[in-house]
Formats: sequence, structure tokens, C-alpha cells
Amino acid sequence: MLQYNITVKENFLLSSIMTHRSKPSATLLIFIATILFSGSSSAGLKVVVSILPVHSLVSGLMSGVGEPYLLLKGNQSPHTMTLKPSDVRAMNQADLLVWIGDSLESPLSSVIENDNNPDRVISLLDIPNMHFLPVRHDLDWASHDHEEDHDHEEQHDHKEHHDHAKHPESDHGDETDNHIWLSPANARSMVRHLAKVLIDLDPGHSEKYQSNLKRMLQQIDQSEMAFKTTVSAVKNRPFIVFHDAYHYLEDHFSLKAVGSVSISPERQSGAKHIHELRQKIRRLEAICVFSEPQFQPKLVDTLIDGTDASAGILDPLGMALTPGEEAYFQLMNGLAENLASCLGGVK
Repeated sequence: MLQYNITVKENFLLSSIMTHRSKPSATLLIFIATILFSGSSSAGLKVVVSILPVHSLVSGLMSGVGEPYLLLKGNQSPHTMTLKPSDVRAMNQADLLVWIGDSLESPLSSVIENDNNPDRVISLLDIPNMHFLPVRHDLDWASHDHEEDHDHEEQHDHKEHHDHAKHPESDHGDETDNHIWLSPANARSMVRHLAKVLIDLDPGHSEKYQSNLKRMLQQIDQSEMAFKTTVSAVKNRPFIVFHDAYHYLEDHFSLKAVGSVSISPERQSGAKHIHELRQKIRRLEAICVFSEPQFQPKLVDTLIDGTDASAGILDPLGMALTPGEEAYFQLMNGLAENLASCLGGVK
């Protein structure tokens, strides 16, 4: 259980006050209480989270108790993020460190591998009751069956997926897709597991964590229903993404992504490559081509020029969002609205 520590100086000050004032006033009592508990935030549970979507879920669980520290800020990529000295210091001082895993936030690996207390590190790829999907190395998914209307959530509730000590690989040996937060079913598994961890570390606030967990589960349910409603009219319309980051979203909501153009923001595509991609967009009859915030709009306009596709933007990390417990739900709402807007529009 967390405790409040009083310094020698504070103890001397309190003793002096009580010695000279046999009947302390209400104002003095408030002052004494302030001294006693002013260090509560610094003495509280220190939690560090790698990326904004997960940080948002942890923020919701810790609401009224504390605020987790976010490592990945702004428009950095988790693959190439740069740690500041303050970030490393926060990681070293943390009671709990939450990340996806070294295959996503690779710059954190060296700090975590050298950690003397690995039990305080939670990789969300290792927790139970998660649903994992493989990375699709074939960039053309048009042959995949997206038409089957089935209830993914029911499948997830009645079948445990990969409840292993280490995250699994698919039957074909493909690595696991790391964008696990884009599945509402996975989000529920995350908050349930993390709530248990927080209660174990900080049992004095167990009731608050339980209350927050109940509220977060309700919000995830509401967000899921809102997403389904928003995309219901366009979920069978084909679209292409710039890189394969939305497999969980497509799987959970039965969306019809048909391929990826696999363009990197660090590399400029030549005329031949652009021509081949335009041919692909036409062949797959994509209504929209979705880029991400880090790509220049001119590149997207060049890519879809001469095709019937429109341009849209999807942001799987919520780079423009303000960190906090609402960010995850703003992220999911933004994805749904951008999908519906582009796929429902007419070029």
C-alpha cells in the first residue's frame, strides 16, 4: 500500500507549531493537512505507457488516482521514436511500464532488456485473452473473403485466442500484426488485465480502479456500437491503405480493405512505381485510397490522379489528439468518420 512520507524538516515544523499552539485553528489544521499530503502525487504509483491509444486506456483506469506518463508524443513513429533523458528517467523510476512489444516500439527495447525488475514491465502481446492476426505480406488482399457476415465479438467471447506466455505466430509462420488496440475486443482484454495489475500494485485504490474499469468497458462498448453505425452503409465498399495497419479494424467490423500500396514517407516513389500503383487502384476498383498524417497530400493526389478513387486519411495512432482518457475513443470515432466520409462520397 502506498504511504505518505514526512521529511525531518516537515516533522520539525509540525512539532514547533503544535508546541506553540495548544488549540490549533481550522486554518492551521488545513495547513498541516496540506503539508502531510502535498507529496501524495510524487509518492503515488508511477506508470509509463509507450503509445497514445494505450496511454488513453490506462488514463481512464487511473482516473482520480494518478496520471500515466506518455513516451510517444507528437508525430513520431513508434518504430523510430527518440527517447529524451526525461523519458529514460521516467522509465527507470516507473512502478509499471506498459508497451506493445519490441516489434513495435523497438527503440524501447534496450532500456527494457537491461531492466533489473522485468516483473514491472507489461507487454500487451503477452497478456491473456487477446485476439491476434498475422501480418499480411501479400499486399493484394482482393481475394480475401470480406463478404462473410459474422459476429467477430461472439467468436472472441467463446474462444480464447493465444492465451500463451509469449505472443504466437500464425500457422504459416507469419509475425503478429502489432496494431492490436484497433480491435474493441482486444481493448476490453487490455483494460481488464491492466486493472488487475494496478490493483495488485496499489490495493489502497482498488475500489477506484474497479469503478473505472466498469466505466471504461461501458465506453468501449458504446464506441464499438457507434463505429458499427457510422460505417454500416459503406463497409462493403473497397478501399486501399498506404500500409497494413488496419487488419484488426477490418476483421472486427467486416470492412472491405483490398490492398496496400506500401509507400514509405521516407522514400520518394518514382514515376514507374506510381504508374504501377495507379493500375492496381483501378484493378481493385478501390473507391478510396487512405494515407496517414505523415504523408504529404501532394503524394496522394499524384497517386490517385487518373483513377476513380478519392483520397482519405486514417490515423491509427492519434498523432493529433490530446493525450488523456478520451483520446482512444476520439481515435476510433475519427477512423469511423473518415472511412464513412471518403467511402460514402462521390469524386
